[in-house]
Amino acid sequence: MDRTVTELLRANEGHAREFASRFDAVQEAQHPEAVTVCCSDSRVLQDHVFDNHTPGRLFTCGNIGNRVVQRTAVGDTVSGDVLYPLEHTGTRVAVVVGHTGCGAVTATYAALTDGLSEPPGIEHCLDLLGPHLEPGVDMLPDGLDEADAVNRLVEYNVDRQVGVLLDSDDVPDDTGVVGVVYDFQDVYGGERGEVHVVNVDGERDVATLRDAHPAVADRIRRLWEY
Repeated sequence: MDRTVTELLRANEGHAREFASRFDAVQEAQHPEAVTVCCSDSRVLQDHVFDNHTPGRLFTCGNIGNRVVQRTAVGDTVSGDVLYPLEHTGTRVAVVVGHTGCGAVTATYAALTDGLSEPPGIEHCLDLLGPHLEPGVDMLPDGLDEADAVNRLVEYNVDRQVGVLLDSDDVPDDTGVVGVVYDFQDVYGGERGEVHVVNVDGERDVATLRDAHPAVADRIRRLWEY
């Protein structure tokens, strides 16, 4: 067996010892407080981002580009892995988690501007992001380098994914939808690894959001108010 897998199994021994009793309350069912839709980038430690050590607290979805959309025979729709906890476990909070320097956003930006070609599986994922990002690419200010353009599009992508959830008839009307960006590249000026709120139920204006949510006003920041 590959050494990496052996090391993962050994690391799991410590996890099993620490968490054994924490599964008692969720043996038969789950009622997570929130569903999070994170990018599957290896630098985004999805549960650790929120210091989650409680089985059953978060229903965590991951894919490249933190997409809430999947393609079906009837067209693009909200992904089943996002809908499941909203439909079946009483969850009423959805959090879309983008991150600085997102590779999926970078690749989609390149595909839209330079015609980047990827293997079919990756191309399918980028095709799901492309229609949502294309208007944002057209709106970018002149003179941005690629890193700055990508980080603005990260916010734009989060906004668009939030919008998909808010507009979907499949998502319960009383679901709160929040968009955030996880920053491990010192882009937002806070601590490395902080999550910054950029969108709450479709509202993007920083001043309005800070007035409405004073308890977390210092965590509400945007790079791009378009």
